[in-house]
Amino acid sequence: MPLSPAELDAIALTLALAAVTTALLLLLGTPLAWWLSRQRGSLGAFIEALVALPLILPPTVLGFYLLLLLAPDTPVGRLWQQVTGTQLAFSFSALVIGSVLYSLPFVVQPLQAAFTRVPAGLLQAAATLGANPADQFRSIVLPLCRRSFLVAASLGFAHTVGEFGVVLMIGGNIPGETQVLSIALYDHVETLRFAEAHRLAAGLVIFSVALLFALYRGAGTTPWRLRA
Repeated sequence: MPLSPAELDAIALTLALAAVTTALLLLLGTPLAWWLSRQRGSLGAFIEALVALPLILPPTVLGFYLLLLLAPDTPVGRLWQQVTGTQLAFSFSALVIGSVLYSLPFVVQPLQAAFTRVPAGLLQAAATLGANPADQFRSIVLPLCRRSFLVAASLGFAHTVGEFGVVLMIGGNIPGETQVLSIALYDHVETLRFAEAHRLAAGLVIFSVALLFALYRGAGTTPWRLRA
């Protein structure tokens, strides 16, 4: 049975959301993971706990509070309306915000673990040769941690593809705008279209197994394993 136009739209929207979210997660998560890898005090532990919170917090809880934050009658919602002329809640932008927050530990934790294993002696030697912190990160840390960046990007992308509770709370179920694959699957089940639901569910299972197999096979001892 060929995919319907609505299902193709859901796939395209999901891939776009995962791509944008992964790019933002790498951009924001890399400096955060580097900072956390260098912290040993209470502040670092507190920030690390906040980053890891989505691992144990029900996604609907995060989605509920994000919905309250992004609603049109809040300062954030009003500011967005004034700047863009569009509503923030129940929009693609809201999905991106929720996805970044909910998938943050899946990017930060693998990178933090990799950064922690970078030998301090290498950085000190580079510093004595005149390399500034940016040069040290670019010439030493990035080459040593390139596999962890691939793992972090893959996990962030895959986790975004499978999100449900957060995106449903802040995006709703608007075909072509906020209806991602997980919501389309739920919609099929809710309307008793089980054949279509099986098709989408099977595709997500195959995608998830293939990605995890590739990561486990490539990472060897899997030092990137997430922790709560």
